[in-house]
Amino acid sequence: MDTAARQPLAGVRIVDLADGIAGGYAAKLLADAGAEILAIESPAGDPLRLRGATAASFDAAGDGLLFRYLRTGQRALVLDLDREADRSALLRLYGDCDAVLDSRPAGWLDARGLGASALAALNPRASWLSLSAFGNDGPWAERVANDFTLQAWCGSTASRGRAGLPPLTCGGEIVEWLSGTYAALGVVAALRAARRDARGAHVSLSKLEAITPTLTNAGSVWGHFSQVFALPASEDVPSIEPTADGWIGFCIFTAQQWKDFSLLVEHPEWADDPTLAHMAMRHARADEIRSAVRAYTREHTTEELLERSEWLRVPAAPIGHGALLPKLDHLVERGVFVRNPRGGFLQPRVPYASTAWPRLDFRPAPTLAEAMHAGANVAAGTASPWTGTRAASTNGTNGASAADRAPARDTTKRLPDRGSVPEPSSPGRTRPRPLEGLRVLDLTAFWAGPYATFVLGCLGADVIHVESIQRPDGMRFGTQRPPTSPGWWEFGPTFHSANTGKRGLTLDLTRPRGLSLLLELAKQADVVIENFSPRVLDNFGLDYAKLAAANPRIVLVRMPAFGLDGPWRNRVGFAQTMEQVSGIAWRTAYPASAGEKAGPLTPRACADPLAGLHAAYAALLGLAQRDATGEGCMIESAMVETLLAIAAEGILEHDATGTLLTGDGNRSIHAAPQGLYACAGVDALDQPNWLALSVESDAQWSALVRLVGRTDWQADPELASLAGRRRAHDRIDEGLARWLAGRAREEAVSQILAAGIPCAPVSAAREGHLLEPIAKSDFIQEVDHPLAGRVPIPTQPLRFHETGDRAFPRPAPLLGEHNAELLRTLAGLGDAEIEGLRSEGIVGERPSGL
Repeated sequence: MDTAARQPLAGVRIVDLADGIAGGYAAKLLADAGAEILAIESPAGDPLRLRGATAASFDAAGDGLLFRYLRTGQRALVLDLDREADRSALLRLYGDCDAVLDSRPAGWLDARGLGASALAALNPRASWLSLSAFGNDGPWAERVANDFTLQAWCGSTASRGRAGLPPLTCGGEIVEWLSGTYAALGVVAALRAARRDARGAHVSLSKLEAITPTLTNAGSVWGHFSQVFALPASEDVPSIEPTADGWIGFCIFTAQQWKDFSLLVEHPEWADDPTLAHMAMRHARADEIRSAVRAYTREHTTEELLERSEWLRVPAAPIGHGALLPKLDHLVERGVFVRNPRGGFLQPRVPYASTAWPRLDFRPAPTLAEAMHAGANVAAGTASPWTGTRAASTNGTNGASAADRAPARDTTKRLPDRGSVPEPSSPGRTRPRPLEGLRVLDLTAFWAGPYATFVLGCLGADVIHVESIQRPDGMRFGTQRPPTSPGWWEFGPTFHSANTGKRGLTLDLTRPRGLSLLLELAKQADVVIENFSPRVLDNFGLDYAKLAAANPRIVLVRMPAFGLDGPWRNRVGFAQTMEQVSGIAWRTAYPASAGEKAGPLTPRACADPLAGLHAAYAALLGLAQRDATGEGCMIESAMVETLLAIAAEGILEHDATGTLLTGDGNRSIHAAPQGLYACAGVDALDQPNWLALSVESDAQWSALVRLVGRTDWQADPELASLAGRRRAHDRIDEGLARWLAGRAREEAVSQILAAGIPCAPVSAAREGHLLEPIAKSDFIQEVDHPLAGRVPIPTQPLRFHETGDRAFPRPAPLLGEHNAELLRTLAGLGDAEIEGLRSEGIVGERPSGL
């Protein structure tokens, strides 16, 4: 491929006022697609420059590894926004940009005349996206939080752990990475809307909204269907197990997988016990099962177990970490790791690949000296900060004629065919949702793929979820109704959470007529997304060439677990598998002090929605490229590379410094003290009332010392630094435990937050919807389902201020619910033809054999 080929965001100019990992990763995703990023730093520099595990993490310019990873391909300007000249310089940048990313405290920029209203006045075509912990205009807008306490607030922490130990946070600051992915997706959606409407969008993104459904497996929806909202901390059975030379991770969802796993570990009698096919029953016999499994796995090497697992199609993975990952044959053969241009350390490549444009070669992240020099020149008006050319074919919103900015095809003309339920109308809706007029054929199943298309649907796309009666979406069978109940497959909580708003169609793609009908629908679609294993699409006889022959403008996004090639191409992979192999599970671990219960734990937190968000983002990039060139493309968005991109820090540190980052319970190398502490009383499950506390700065430590009243801590010079507090963590924990043991948790949380210290109760696993910022927003939308009744469904966290509330156009579809409607309006079939397809089993409304 021509390495000089245009990138999908070529010509887009973004002013980046966001900080932290979330802001950095959003900017990286945008820069990796060709956008020109100007990161605005304070005179002290981006705090990420100071992040590193050891002194060896920093280069001669004083920048840490993570900064140099996240800021590749970008430029930076140091501007002191308390100086008038620098504020004027920033306003000039506003006048010639396409979007602004912001994560400053609520009102901070507005007070300096630099907020969203200033951008709208100077540049009505530019978009603004604000990123905050709880929503920058909600009841908790001023409340301090970080990754650790947000996981506690949303219910994620409470769901994870081992008996007799405190619950465990997911390692690797997953909240930040997921929020950053959402932010990048929101910017590209806003750019598309601005290009269509000739005016920018104002978008708000709450991290709490981003994680409440995604880090709890749609916990509130499961709570609604089961009426069980509090669950004890647990881990899957089986999960991560010791081997003769390390660890192996299993992910056993279905009854067939359990039967195959029983053969793997040489306990065939388990396959004949129907109760063990269900995770809940395996939890009840966890000690017995684990003991037998580990007796087997400890006798075999990890590689031996992986080979046998692949043969039996049991989802399994090595437990990846910074030292192991660069050596895995599959990742080496696929060229997943490349050298950073500023330091030469290994880092993951761009996690998707397209037939229409090449992966960009990374350029060095800017030094602080370079940023200071550039900022001074811009403030003085002696140099333009932008280096790129605004070509007429730009995906940006400025610098091109109205005709150039118009979409190549007016997709909004298809809106009347969106189905019998119209796009929701609500107060405050003054413009369409950003993706209205687009149609997506959704060939995905389980959670990762459906979540990708769910997000696109929430943003306005018409999504058609394609299943078959021979093989319905597997998430339908994760149901809360017994098989004796009518329509029991329509009560799957995760299915509802990821498919509300879509239309449903069944087609047997193993038969020529089913495949020909799919190709007919593809002629009238913009995007096709699938997440089969690679061999399945091959078996259907369906590939990008056939789709492109039917519709040259189609964008096909493929979501294989491990990629379309390489030694692991045909391995089965689910969310837990990805968390295990990517290094996230390695960073989620109990320390050696936990004895026999020490070691890594599968987070069950993030892999599916993260993979889905990256696929949705890649789809929007494909559409941007198509609108510029007139041609569609195929994009590979492999789940494993998505997870490696967000778990990169362990790889960077080990390659550059030899330091192997590991999990250390609830502690962090970047905050101390940090942990869970028991307050007075117990919860509904007779477990301690845990409080999550994280001290990130010396100022927060001083505030905590004053609150606790420990003058001895204040006088101790060792505790004045993060390094000293980490060394004294046990001593500090003992003091905090005594202080909190007799206090009511709600009172303690209020006091600590009032002192400006991140703190949270460890909320029940399925009660995130009750938190005030969510309960008072439009994030939870109720839909009327024909069988399940009124169901509250979390939407997505990107709030476009002019598109009204985030209501759904319809509930999750019944199996094949829209067959007749879609086959009539899109395929031109009559009633007799549709009935014939039904009689042949090519379409239907009930799972085959039931």
